[in-house]
Amino acid sequence: MTKDVLVIGTGISGLAYAIHVADNNPETSLVLISKSDLNEGNTRYAQGGIAVVSNFKKDSFDKHVSDTLNAGAGTCDPEVVKFVIEEGHERLTELMNWGAQFDKKETKLDLAKEAGHSENRIVHYKDQTGQHIQEALIEKIKTYPNIELLEQHTLVDLITDHHSIKKENRCYGAYVISQKEEKIIKITAKITVLSTGGAGSLFAHSTNPKIATGDGLGAAYRARVLMSDLPYVQFHPTALYPRVNGNTFLITEAVRGAGAQLFNSKGERFMLKNDPRAELAPRDIVARGIQREIEQQKEDFVWLNGSEIDMKQWETHFPTILETCKSLDIALPQDAIPVVPAAHYFCGGIKVNQKSESQLKGLYAIGECSATGLHGANRLASNSLLESLVFAQRAAQDTLDALKQKLPPMSFYRDIPEWKGDAYSNSTEIEAIKKYRRELQEIMTLYVGIFKTNEGLLIAENRIDKIYKAVTTIYNNNKLTNGLCELRNMVSIAHLITKQSQEITQNQGVFYNHDYA
Repeated sequence: MTKDVLVIGTGISGLAYAIHVADNNPETSLVLISKSDLNEGNTRYAQGGIAVVSNFKKDSFDKHVSDTLNAGAGTCDPEVVKFVIEEGHERLTELMNWGAQFDKKETKLDLAKEAGHSENRIVHYKDQTGQHIQEALIEKIKTYPNIELLEQHTLVDLITDHHSIKKENRCYGAYVISQKEEKIIKITAKITVLSTGGAGSLFAHSTNPKIATGDGLGAAYRARVLMSDLPYVQFHPTALYPRVNGNTFLITEAVRGAGAQLFNSKGERFMLKNDPRAELAPRDIVARGIQREIEQQKEDFVWLNGSEIDMKQWETHFPTILETCKSLDIALPQDAIPVVPAAHYFCGGIKVNQKSESQLKGLYAIGECSATGLHGANRLASNSLLESLVFAQRAAQDTLDALKQKLPPMSFYRDIPEWKGDAYSNSTEIEAIKKYRRELQEIMTLYVGIFKTNEGLLIAENRIDKIYKAVTTIYNNNKLTNGLCELRNMVSIAHLITKQSQEITQNQGVFYNHDYA
């Protein structure tokens, strides 16, 4: 298959990008591939909302910029922060024109407040913002005849100069698994976009879906694309401790914004001793505060008490949380919710410029898999969907400009060889994959999680290296499976995070090493 544009990943980043390209040039051919169903991915699990300055009487761009820089511990790119926040309002308007609707108070947007924000500016749809946006964008994307949608397709590797006769430091598409056809296919393209999310599944507790295994990051690493800031992994302070259908369920920050408070097993409201902002301190501070309490008590969780939030507000603003807790016999608002920090968001990733293009020509990265400079060492709550919208539009505009330039002819793309590796199997079960995946999660959680030490990082490096060698042997001696593809990416990114963590010699944002305390 040969197209003008290949988009890998169908969350808010990939979908918004494709809509912009299709709107501005209906002649451009695009194919979007989704690893699972179109509506599965990190976007649909974003409960909180989008941070956008809307109430200009109380709020301002300068305030939002200041909040973002403060949360990022002085490591954000100020120029990027400025244009993302200033362009956010226009991108939100576009999103609403595409069919997304948000909660209102009478005729105005109902703006919520989250940790680290100085004003109410979070645009939301109950506690299902991500899911609602995902559904609206999917409905919109299906109206374009020049966009082909392929579900159940897994990224294997990017096509680069290594696979061609040209040496232009360029990306020419990707090899992907068609799970339905049970084979590896070649999709060549003039422009390739990674919108594949992060790798939250590296950790024992993650608010991400299980398919968040760093596929785009792993493929970029093998293509020798520059990666930066990977150790800055944000842990959401409050994930529901009991798993729901085997998954970790997020308790949105907006619950604390509405007045919920954290207590340890002794009944002490402990966040007051960590920060004067208590439960509304930035996520890194709250997550560390919770983790310290867990390490000092018998229980592996703390309590989130939302009894000050009346039932009507639970029903209107947090219906999904209310129903989920009810299914676990947690009767809100009187019962407290057992919560634990969980891996939530990668602040770093593939290094990109202000138009989201990587150092490999023709390869763009948008959303969580990218390192734009917006987040620095810690992401401000609800800035992620904002970043996706702004950089999707910028990448789309740059793509349209790039497609007007002199590029290799279509015949060149067709001559790139088919996949030369082993075949794919949808039925082969490699038992060792599950074992190594669990071991990797254990290592990352214990040694490369919220708290680190230099000794722990060395232990992690050695254990990850052994898993890497074992996975390489499995890869060389077996047919490819989805599980093997995922583990191959996870172990590569675990190695990168650990090595980059060893290069950081001061604590900032979400990065905390006891040896530098």
